[in-house]
Amino acid sequence: MCPVSECVIFDGQSPLSALDRGLHYGDGLFETIAVAEGCPLAWTAHWQRLQQGAARLSLPLPSFAQLDRDIQARSQSLSRGVIKLIVTRGSAGRGYAPPSDPTPTCFLLSYPLPDYPLSHWQRGVIARVGRLRVARQPTLAGIKHLNRLEQVLARQEWQNPLISESILLDSLDYLCEGVMTNLFWVKDKTLFTPNLDQCGVNGIIRQRIIDQANVWGYSVVIGYYPLSALAEAEEIFLTNSIIGLWPVRQLGAWRYALADTARTIQRQLQQDGWSIHYA
Repeated sequence: MCPVSECVIFDGQSPLSALDRGLHYGDGLFETIAVAEGCPLAWTAHWQRLQQGAARLSLPLPSFAQLDRDIQARSQSLSRGVIKLIVTRGSAGRGYAPPSDPTPTCFLLSYPLPDYPLSHWQRGVIARVGRLRVARQPTLAGIKHLNRLEQVLARQEWQNPLISESILLDSLDYLCEGVMTNLFWVKDKTLFTPNLDQCGVNGIIRQRIIDQANVWGYSVVIGYYPLSALAEAEEIFLTNSIIGLWPVRQLGAWRYALADTARTIQRQLQQDGWSIHYA
């Protein structure tokens, strides 16, 4: 286990300023990276998504060489855990208009791995359907920007410790994602996942599964689906870059078998390094 710790690695001088635009407007991006045996898992994929987000926001980034040096050093000292990378547009005066020549601030924070029960991977989790609807905004869809109030409000909806996640729909009542996860389901040996071109975060594990599904013997269909699609599913599972994959054994009143597809993809992800929770 490691304590939560923080370091500023890019603005070169001070800790977070009260004028930082990340604090005022959520003007920035973040990545949450699992660390196993001193190695930041899928770090290149996280960097690529960070670049995509920076392009959308016209946000300058430190060089890959600089970030890679600091991420690798922090990972080696951490051994096993979680690194959160935050990049903001830096400090500026009042008003929404960004500075013409910003000096971004970059933070690295280290955490221990979340202490989830092993049964979440082995037996599956219980999920619910959230009341909150995720707003559609295609300019921000897919990226991990710092505006997370929808997720904060969605997580406030339940306190039952037996429920591990909440499935969210968008403002048109199409399936979107979990509060902290991406959503997949299985029917007739096909993987289905929501289209995230209007809202939601394109997770690292989600993209890995989409990219590798054919190699692993599956087809993937991405589209807009109502909640009722999950009533017809044979399996449901949830993914993110920290947990890897959790099967869902119950969603509201619907129950699901712990079947072959989730198990097979779990094994594939373990080969990629996501065996940190089984160690």
